Amino acid sequence: MRFIIVNLGCKVNRVESDAFAAALMARGGVPAAEEEAELVVVNTCTVTGEAEKKTRKAVRHALRANPTARVVVTGCAAALDADAFSSMDPRVEVVPKGELAAAAPNDAALRAGEGFRTRAGVKVQDGCDNACTYCIVHVARGRATSRPADEVAAEVRALVAAGVREVVLTGINLGSYDDDEGLRLAGLLERLLDETRGLGPRSGGPDARFRVSSVEPMDVDDAFVSLLASAEGRVCRHLHLPLQSGSTRVLSEMARPYTAERFCELVDGLYAAVPELSLSTDVIAGFPGETEDDFAATLEAVRRCRFAKIHAFPYSIRTGTPAAARCDQVPAPVKAERARRLRETGRALRSQELARRAGTRELAVVEPGGTALTESYFELPAPEGAPAGSLVEVTFPRG
Repeated sequence: MRFIIVNLGCKVNRVESDAFAAALMARGGVPAAEEEAELVVVNTCTVTGEAEKKTRKAVRHALRANPTARVVVTGCAAALDADAFSSMDPRVEVVPKGELAAAAPNDAALRAGEGFRTRAGVKVQDGCDNACTYCIVHVARGRATSRPADEVAAEVRALVAAGVREVVLTGINLGSYDDDEGLRLAGLLERLLDETRGLGPRSGGPDARFRVSSVEPMDVDDAFVSLLASAEGRVCRHLHLPLQSGSTRVLSEMARPYTAERFCELVDGLYAAVPELSLSTDVIAGFPGETEDDFAATLEAVRRCRFAKIHAFPYSIRTGTPAAARCDQVPAPVKAERARRLRETGRALRSQELARRAGTRELAVVEPGGTALTESYFELPAPEGAPAGSLVEVTFPRG
C-alpha cells in the first residue's frame, strides 16, 4: 500500500507520526506522494485556532489531491470534534490515536535510517494534569501517564544500536514523568545514559546523547539540574522552558503555578549551575486582560532570561477554556503587534547568544543538506563529507 503521513503540531505528534509510518512500512507499505497514495493519515493539532484551521485545510487538501485515497484522521483536533472531520467526506475515517499507536511495531530500529529523522524522538509521557486557562490540549490528551522505564530503555537501546546518535525525549508534560517504580525524569535519563554508554556504530565516536524536548519550570528539580551540569553534554545543555508571560498577574490568571520572579530566579540558578546552557521558550502575546504594563514586564523578563529562541504566539481563543469566555479580550491588532515585538526581541537575543558562543566548539548532529544541529540548538554548516546522523565537532563562527 502506498501511503503518506501528514503531520501537524508538536514534537509528540511527530514521534507518533514516525511510529505510524514505521508500522505501515513493517507491513509492506511504501511512502508516496499525496496524489499517489492509497492511504493518507492526517495527524491533527488543536493547540491554537490557527493550528486547527491548518488541520481542516490539510484534510480537505488530501481529499482533493487524490479522489480515491482512504483518509484517516487522528490526533488532538479529531479527539475533540470527530464529527467535524467525518462529515467532510465518506472517505474520511476518524481513528483514535491509541488505536493507531497499538499498531506500531515494537522494533524501534525500524524508525532509524532513510525516511526518518536523524534525531529520533521517543515518547515517554502523555497527557497533562495541569489546566492552564488558555489550553485545550489537556482535554484532548487526558490525564498524565508515563511509560514504564523498562519499555523506554528497550526502545532507546534499539535506536542507539541502529546508529541513532541523538535521542529526543518527548511528552505532553514531560517533566511530570513518574513511572510505576517512582522514577522521575532525572532518574530515567541516568538509566538511559548508563545503558547506552559505548553502544552504537563500530566505528566508535562520541556516545549517543539525549535532548529534553520541553519541560515546565515547576518540574525542574535539583536532581535534574545536577544531572544537566554533570553529564558532560550527553544530556544536551539546552532546555525549552515555557514562560508564557513575564507578568505575575497574567501568570496567575493563566493558572500557571509560579511568579515571574520565581521563573527568573530559576533561570539564574540554571545559568549558575550550567554556564553553557541555552534556553528557548514560549510566550503568549495578548492574553485576555493583558495591559501594556504586563507586556512590558514580559519583555523585561525575556531579556533577563537571555533566551536564545522565543516562540511568540498571539493569544488564540480555544472554545471550552476559561480564557475564551472572558469579556476583556485584547484586540487582534494589538495581539499581533505585541507578538511582532516579541519576535523582534527574540531575534536580537539570539544574535547576542550566537556572538557569546563565537569561537567555542560543540558536538552537533549532521542533518541532510549539509547543516549540523549543535547541542545548544543552533544550526551551523556541517564539516564537508560528514555523514548525516553522525555526531561531529563544529566551531561557532567569529564575526
